[in-house]
Amino acid sequence: QVQLVESGGGLVQAGDSLRLSCVASGGTFSWYAMGWYRQVPGKEREFVAAVSGSGYNTHYADSVKGRFTISRDNAKNTVYLQVNSLKPEDTAIYYCNARGTFYSGGYLASGYWGQGTQVTVSS
Repeated sequence: QVQLVESGGGLVQAGDSLRLSCVASGGTFSWYAMGWYRQVPGKEREFVAAVSGSGYNTHYADSVKGRFTISRDNAKNTVYLQVNSLKPEDTAIYYCNARGTFYSGGYLASGYWGQGTQVTVSS
């Protein structure tokens, strides 16, 4: 069983930056891949970024490449999402996912989700 707690969201202006964090408990953190997703009310949850257990390999959605950076600190059981140059269309609830399937072409989410953290970007 894995528990995930996200934090770091907030209300910002376009062009600002945030760092989202997700702390995991349960299991051996460095053994499993982690991902970030986001969801707008009325729309499906969409993939944002993922990182392998070692932290050496990453995947990004095309819409965030060059602006978002995923990283992890296995000593702290924490995965981060640095979000820069925020746009109003980045407004969403951001969710952390653990123990998904990380493969060469992308990341498939597991059933382990956090409660989400709200990011709101004003224009």
